[in-house]
Formats: sequence, C-alpha cells, structure tokens
Amino acid sequence: MTGSLGSVLASTGVLSLALILAAYLTWQRPLLISNGKGCQRTRRVFLFAVAVQCVHFLEELVTGFDVEFPKLLGLPPWPADFFVVFNVLWIAIWILSSVGLEQGRQLALLPIWFFALGMAINGLAHPALAVRAGGYFPGLGSSPVVGTVGVVLLIRLVDITEKKRGRRAHEES
Repeated sequence: MTGSLGSVLASTGVLSLALILAAYLTWQRPLLISNGKGCQRTRRVFLFAVAVQCVHFLEELVTGFDVEFPKLLGLPPWPADFFVVFNVLWIAIWILSSVGLEQGRQLALLPIWFFALGMAINGLAHPALAVRAGGYFPGLGSSPVVGTVGVVLLIRLVDITEKKRGRRAHEES
C-alpha cells in the first residue's frame, strides 16, 4: 500500500493546487447576499455538473484511468477501491455543498470552487493526455462536456460572489 499511497499523492498534485486556489477564492469572494436567484441558478448548474462528473467518473473507471494515469507518470496503479471511494466521497461532498449554497453558506463555496476548477482542468488535461498517449486516454470521451460545464460553473460562481474589498472600504459601505 505504501507504493500505492505514494502514487496517489504524486499524481494528484494538480488537484492539491486546485484546492488551494479554491480556498483562496472562497476567502476572497464572499457570496452576494442579494443574489438569491443567482444562487439558485448556480445550484442547478452545479448539480447538473455533478451528474456530468458522475458520467465522467464512470468512463474513467471502466476504461482504466486508475491504472493508465499513474502509469503515464511512471508510478504504480492506484488501488481500484481507493479510486472508487475517493470519487464517491467527493460526489457526496459536492451534493452536500449544494445544500449549503442554497442556504447561502460561504463555506459551501470551497468544494464548489474546487469542483469547478477541477472540471475546467479536466476539460484540458484529458485531450492533452490523449495526445501524449498517442490515442484514446481514459476519460477523453466526456472531457469536452466536463470542461465546458466547469467553465460555465466558474462564470456562475463569479456572478454570485464579489471581490473582497479592503477592510476599511467594506466597513464604510
């Protein structure tokens, strides 16, 4: 398992960077309280995007992403059970965060920003991985839809949040 853990950690580095950026965006871009309808629309887009991610995950699972991606990096495959649990856990977190978004909770934005960034990255990464592999790479079929929905969700998130101003400017308004 030690080799598998090292493989997982080494090959998910981009996700770690996306999570750090998501935390920064959550902190820097508070929800607009007056944008209740915008939050509802964003929640619908987000839940549709989660459904798209489920299809993408199934494509990756069936076509061996958990083996092929680490192999491309010269690493051992991920344990299949880890790959399934990791994805299902995140899907559950994303569904729960949609409830937090509906309730206007700022913290709910963290997993949603992370999700949207990851979707947009996936839309670029899978075609690049296919080019590198010289043909189909697991997840390629659904990646254009995943990437497009990710960009749409990022735009929605920008629409329902505001850039944090300095403390003094915020107190004066």
